[in-house]
Amino acid sequence: MLQAVAVQSVTETIDKIKQRKMAKDLPDLGDLERRVMQLVWTRGPITSEAVRIALRRRLNDSTVRTVLRRLEQKGYVRHTVDARTYVYAATEPRGKAAARAVQRIVNWFCEGSIDEVLVGMVENAMLDQRQVQMLADKIAKAKKGQR
Repeated sequence: MLQAVAVQSVTETIDKIKQRKMAKDLPDLGDLERRVMQLVWTRGPITSEAVRIALRRRLNDSTVRTVLRRLEQKGYVRHTVDARTYVYAATEPRGKAAARAVQRIVNWFCEGSIDEVLVGMVENAMLDQRQVQMLADKIAKAKKGQR
């Protein structure tokens, strides 16, 4: 019994490490992949049939399953099996994936300078005064060790 628990614990740890590594290196998404991910993020665990119905394009179920399989290979979703049905869930919240995408942009265009990006966003009116204040408050809390 103890050995089974130890093996399960090691397996879970290895899976978490693999997921963290995949999450760090998530590749870009195509348009259809992005739309499917929006469904996964907003609706939570979802089947390929539910995705197919929710998409406003007529797609074969096999096409939707292929997109979900590719998203799984890219590290965006994972699946569980309920009876004989695959149920897909996001590997990380939308905000975390978005932050990672922004980090790639910051690294690419601004050599890692988030300050340059934020100043550019303020100067181009992408952030209003309320949003700037909210960010300042979050930064202050983070410096104090709060979340």
